[in-house]
Amino acid sequence: MNFNAKMKDIKNYEAGKPIELVVREFGIEPKDIVKLASNENPNGCSPKVQEAVSKIVSKMALYPDDSMTALKSSLSKRFDVEDENVIIGSGSDQVIEFLIHAKANSKSKILMNSITFAMYEIYAKHVGAEILRTSTQEHDLDEFYEIYKAEKPSIIFLCTPNNPTGDAIDASKLFDFVKKIDSDTLVVVDGAYMEYALIKDSSKEVKPKDLVDQFDNVIYLGTFSKAYGLGGMRVGYGLADAKIIKELYKLRPPFNITTLSLEAANVALEDEEFVNKSIVENFSEMKRYEEFAKEQKIDIINSYTNFVTLCLNSSQKSSEVADLLLKKGMIVRDLSGYGMNAIRVTVGTQEQNSRFFELTAEIL
Repeated sequence: MNFNAKMKDIKNYEAGKPIELVVREFGIEPKDIVKLASNENPNGCSPKVQEAVSKIVSKMALYPDDSMTALKSSLSKRFDVEDENVIIGSGSDQVIEFLIHAKANSKSKILMNSITFAMYEIYAKHVGAEILRTSTQEHDLDEFYEIYKAEKPSIIFLCTPNNPTGDAIDASKLFDFVKKIDSDTLVVVDGAYMEYALIKDSSKEVKPKDLVDQFDNVIYLGTFSKAYGLGGMRVGYGLADAKIIKELYKLRPPFNITTLSLEAANVALEDEEFVNKSIVENFSEMKRYEEFAKEQKIDIINSYTNFVTLCLNSSQKSSEVADLLLKKGMIVRDLSGYGMNAIRVTVGTQEQNSRFFELTAEIL
C-alpha cells in the first residue's frame, strides 16, 4: 500500500516510556518504578480537581460543551484578554498542528531553535515545509533574526522555557525581537513551562496579554499538563489576535476536549495555591540536582522548568546511562536523539529524587 510521500521523512515522537511497559519488559513491580521522563507534576493535580471530576463522572455518556465557554472565560479572565482571543486544544501540541496547517505548505519555511520541542519539526513535515534551525543550543535571537532576514520563514517558533534544555529567553529581548518581524510571519511563543519561569526569575516572564495587545502575528501557547498536573487530561490553549483564532477554528475538530478534561482544567486554574506550592517545592528540590551535578563533575543547564538537563562527560554515553537506569526501574529521557550527550530528568518528590541520585551515582 502506498502512503503520502511526505510520511517517509517523519519519525515518531518518542514519549517518555510508560510505567506499564517497564513492568512488562523487566518484570519490575510498579511500586519500585520511578518515572522522571515526562515532566509531570510529581504532586499530581489539585485535590479540588479530583473532587470536581468525580462529581461529573456520570456525564461521560454525553458530548462535551463544544463551545468550551466556562474554560475559555476562565482563561480570558486569568490573562486579561477576550474570549475571542482563546482557542483550546487537546494539549498545546494540537494547537501547534492547527497553526502549521493553517499557515504553512510545501513552499513554506519554518524557523526553530537547533534543539527544541520535537513536534514543531514533525508537524512541519506533515505539510512538506522546509525546516530552518539555528546553530546554538540556547535561543540566540540575533541568529534567529539573521536567518529570518535571509530566508523569510512563514513561522518562527520560540520555546521559552525551552524543552528539552530548560533555558529561557529574557522577556524584554523576546519583545524586541518580535517587533522586528513583519506582520505576515507568524511567531509562536511556546510557554508550556512559563508558570515555573515567572516564579524563578520575573525577567523571563512573557505575559500573553502584552503579546495579544501589541502584535497581530503572535500566538502564545500554554498547557495544563505541567504545573497543573493534568497531563492525562490533555488540555492546552492558544492566546492570540482574534483573526488568528478565527482561522484556527476552521481546523479544530468538534468535541476535541472531553467533558472531564474541561472541568478538570477549569477547577485547576482556580487553585493557584496548589500550583504555587508545587513550583516552590520543585525549585527547592532542583538545588539538590545542582549539588549532585557538582559532586559527579558533570554539567547541568540552568533550568526554569520542572526538569533538569544533565550533560554527561565524554566517557559516559547518555543512551547507556538511561538504559541502565531503566533496568533498575528509573525512567529518564535520553537526549542523544537531539544530538546531546545528556539526560533530561523531571524533578520529582524528595524520595524519588533521592532514589535517582543513588542509582545514577552507582552508574556514573
